[in-house]
Amino acid sequence: MKPSGEKTNFAESFAHAFDGIKAAAKGRNFRIQAAVALVAIVLGLIFRVSAIEWLAIIFCIGAVLGAECINTAVEDMVDLSVKTFHPQAKRAKDVAAGGVLVFSAASLIIGMIIFIPKIFGF
Repeated sequence: MKPSGEKTNFAESFAHAFDGIKAAAKGRNFRIQAAVALVAIVLGLIFRVSAIEWLAIIFCIGAVLGAECINTAVEDMVDLSVKTFHPQAKRAKDVAAGGVLVFSAASLIIGMIIFIPKIFGF
């Protein structure tokens, strides 16, 4: 990390972003969500989903994994700044986790809309 005020070049910015993704990927929830994303991709390939369906699947995967990255950052910042229990710290962590849950639930519904008719041959 550079001292405050020192500019980071474009390549360094990408390197930091990938470091963040790697850090989030160490978390259990991220790994579970990535596994579910892989299942959705495999199902998409098996059932030869349309381009529009692929757009929805890719958007959902990005939204859930991106939200999990943000949730991890919020949790880390709260843990760094608060050493004992504080109700606002709990609320911040709960709200961030709730955001992931909202994206996950919406993605599940979208996945069901796409895949249930294909699985059952409707």
